[in-house]
Amino acid sequence: MAIIPVELAGRSYEVKVAHGLLQDIADHAAPFLRKQNVPIVADANAKSHWGAVIEASLQTVGKEPHWYEIAPGESSKSWESLARLTEWLLEQGVERGDHVLALGGGVVGDLTGFACAILKRGCGFVQLPTTLLAQVDSSVGGKTAINTPAGKNLVGAFHQPSLVLADLDTLSTLPQRELRAGYAEVLKYGILGDAEFFDWLAENGPDVVNLQASALEHAVGTSVAAKARIVAEDERETTGTRALLNLGHTFGHALEAETGFSERLLHGEAVALGMVLAARYSARRGELREADSQRITEAIDAAGLPSEIAALGMDATGDTLVGHMLHDKKMDSGTLPFILLRGIGDAWLAKDVDLADIAVFLDGQLQAH
Repeated sequence: MAIIPVELAGRSYEVKVAHGLLQDIADHAAPFLRKQNVPIVADANAKSHWGAVIEASLQTVGKEPHWYEIAPGESSKSWESLARLTEWLLEQGVERGDHVLALGGGVVGDLTGFACAILKRGCGFVQLPTTLLAQVDSSVGGKTAINTPAGKNLVGAFHQPSLVLADLDTLSTLPQRELRAGYAEVLKYGILGDAEFFDWLAENGPDVVNLQASALEHAVGTSVAAKARIVAEDERETTGTRALLNLGHTFGHALEAETGFSERLLHGEAVALGMVLAARYSARRGELREADSQRITEAIDAAGLPSEIAALGMDATGDTLVGHMLHDKKMDSGTLPFILLRGIGDAWLAKDVDLADIAVFLDGQLQAH
């Protein structure tokens, strides 16, 4: 088992990474289950696979799970879903000292975390991420949010979990496409700040995607440790360090918006495309070697992830995609910072990017290849 501390002033917590954690959830989460009734918010798919396992463990110690199911997909991260969930938590009598369990992917974690952030000005929650993307990214670090018609994750709060249990067994139930989408976030940690990890993934990536136990635990543990270090240094994105985690996301969110935040383009796939675009744009500026840009594209390709936006068949222009970027929550005084690359493992925050030049660059990418 890998146990990674997320060191924050006065409220540090652990991320546990191992197989079989949900079978023993009553032991792992015992300090946070102070009442007999345990409220659990779950993605319907995750509950169908793991609900009985969790119930069996909780019932051995006299706990009674109370379930709230949400539909899979980004559409559940809405004002309406937030209102319904908050009302249900109030009906359950959740108090500020209680903890809510969140079982599922990033959608469940985001929605539950935000509801817990605002319920009675803040109650606790425990993340039980069941997707690779959630285990290595969204379950760690305390970002919670919902989507609005104006864009993705524009309404939310920083609210840290009290514990994260990343049970690697849950990944066996994922569709291959979702698993690969999560792997994009694993690659991200190598590309943005760990060239050695990137090289390791180049050799061992197939074992990770094929769920080979030791390779999977190493990849998830290394990714979580990387995020924990960055979150500890810059919890609320005030110094620019945490912004590095947005590598690929500014381009990616624009692509997600253009495809309607739908199954047409999963979040991890959008991030993969975004990292390719960030690398190519960095090379266009003369800051990244073309050879490194090509290595990043090849790594995305090798993982079975999309690497060409032209293949999406969007009826869009560079200006259209830049228009989506204008709603990005990172906009500041009319400018939008981009995470660019000087090398593999060397990302930086560029605040001098001309959006008109981005539009021209994207026009070329939409027509190329």
